[in-house]
Amino acid sequence: MAPPSLIVVDGFLADPMVARQQALALDYDPAFKQGNYPGLQSTQALEIPGLDEAVSRLAGVSLKAQDGTMHGHCRMTLAGDRGRSGVHIDPCTYSGILYLSLPEHCRGGTDFFRHKRTGLERIPERREDRLAAGYSDINVLIEQVVNHDTLKNGCWDKVMTLPMRFNRLVLFSPWQFHNAARGFGSNPGNGRLVQTFFFAAA
Repeated sequence: MAPPSLIVVDGFLADPMVARQQALALDYDPAFKQGNYPGLQSTQALEIPGLDEAVSRLAGVSLKAQDGTMHGHCRMTLAGDRGRSGVHIDPCTYSGILYLSLPEHCRGGTDFFRHKRTGLERIPERREDRLAAGYSDINVLIEQVVNHDTLKNGCWDKVMTLPMRFNRLVLFSPWQFHNAARGFGSNPGNGRLVQTFFFAAA
């Protein structure tokens, strides 16, 4: 059974200020940056005890950290930070974002998109749905739709923005076309601060 396409949990952590301070205290070395995302990634993951169990209960399936990803690392994105990709999918079974910016700084969130040419809002799991979109090979679909059009704003319609709120956890299908809303702030204290999760089936 696949987990739900979207789950939103407000007030996820019992003491989010502690997690926020721990996240801000991590090292964000520019030389560590891996990937096409805007901003900087922490060099270490921030451990949340019981996370896998809690997310597994919410999703109704057993989940664990996806190998080879930045699972549990934090990301800081300030105004003006730009990445080398835009709309994308994630290499995992289930994705998660925990918002750690303070309420007075929160803006934007996570954007979800529809691809104009194909009408798709995600990579279809069923072969017949991929065929209906004109693709027999899923890898060709990913290359020609996601990778080719990732930074072409005119190729996408924004379907929804899931708003950022302090201590809000968002879990969603990684095959949905999505992207982080723009960064904000001028320093770590008022910038966009999130923790990202990439889960695999346990």
